[in-house]
Amino acid sequence: MRKEYQFNETCQNTVPQAIFTFLQSKDFEDSIRLAVSIGGDTDTLACINGSIAEAFYGEVPEEIQEEVYRRLDGGLLKVTKEFAGRYLGQGKGEAGRL
Repeated sequence: MRKEYQFNETCQNTVPQAIFTFLQSKDFEDSIRLAVSIGGDTDTLACINGSIAEAFYGEVPEEIQEEVYRRLDGGLLKVTKEFAGRYLGQGKGEAGRL
């Protein structure tokens, strides 16, 4: 797949690749790494793959969440906290950790 896959943002090519890489994975991080490793439209592939992997493996591992939150600037962190509080039911517990 890596040899033949090229950048293509259409769902006809991106969704099957995201599903394929998820099916080859052993855990959440492995799933994301496999998606990125095939190249092409890696941000879209990783987003689709990550959504499937989170639903299957459970919550995104805490160490990955913490690293992502550390990299967000103040504005993005604020929006993320508001979203988590409003739509994920994360009050001062989880969202407060952000």
